[in-house]
Amino acid sequence: MDIDAFSAVHGDKWSRLHFLAHKRRLTGAEADELLRLYQTVSGHLSLIRSVAPETGLSASLSAALAQARTRFTGARSNFMEDLARFFVISLPAAFYRIRWLTMWCGLAFVLVAGAYALWIGTSPEALRAVASSDAKVQQYVEEDFIDYYSENPAASFAGLVWTNNAWISAQAVAFGITGFWVPFILFMNAQGLGIAAGLFLATGKMDIFFSYILPHGLMELTAVFIASAAGLKIFWAMVRPGPRTRLQAVADEGRSLITIALGLVLVLLVSGIVEGFVTPSPLPVWAKITIGALVLAGYWAYTLVLGGKAVRAGVTGDMDDNDAGYRSIAA
Repeated sequence: MDIDAFSAVHGDKWSRLHFLAHKRRLTGAEADELLRLYQTVSGHLSLIRSVAPETGLSASLSAALAQARTRFTGARSNFMEDLARFFVISLPAAFYRIRWLTMWCGLAFVLVAGAYALWIGTSPEALRAVASSDAKVQQYVEEDFIDYYSENPAASFAGLVWTNNAWISAQAVAFGITGFWVPFILFMNAQGLGIAAGLFLATGKMDIFFSYILPHGLMELTAVFIASAAGLKIFWAMVRPGPRTRLQAVADEGRSLITIALGLVLVLLVSGIVEGFVTPSPLPVWAKITIGALVLAGYWAYTLVLGGKAVRAGVTGDMDDNDAGYRSIAA
């Protein structure tokens, strides 16, 4: 078969198919014409591939046919619909599914941090192991800790803590399957916070400590607990997959809960804004803590109301079947 001659004879039909396939709106007559052209050009493509399988012409016709096929089978939802589904259904459902595990991670964190704070704040030997002199303790409590929140411009500081915390949270979700990474992150962060609190406790200035930690820390630490809970949930799916294979269980939970890593980017953005602009601000302490508490209350309302409704409707936060692909090998 002469490809050039064949193209010259049928080129008008191919051009018409391409035009109709990419036209924004079709009339009834145009839709019927597109269907007829699709069937005809499919036959042409088969003939061309029988002679020259890999050519620019066959690739062009394949693309036009694929575009036409979406007009019959239905195109994917648009970006705004996907975005709305993510924030209204998928993300709150993923948060809701790990709500209790989030609280358990938070409780473990508070117990470890509280134990370190009491140990350092009430034991002179432990205090000396952290700070070699009273002067260093006073410098940390009266200058270093407070200056940390105001030594950089608010915008750059907010961006710094946002990216750092988002990275920590993403690690907790992604590496949670190891089983040890989440306990390690929780322990190290609890230890650091507990040591700082112990220095304030030893000097009798816990009110200053809470005035700087609570406004942003209520949501920031909760985000760490959420990420930790997601990581542990993936790990537990590998340990106890139930009726699924281990690979299926990990894949299902991984797809469902990696959603949390994406959602926490925005949660931590809000927390970073509070830490950069509210925590070091001259607002009264009660006002700053109230702002932090309202942010946390907003998260739990979002999770319990929208997430509870989505989970009761059967949503897990996983992708739909078309995006997730096959769950097992099939022929």
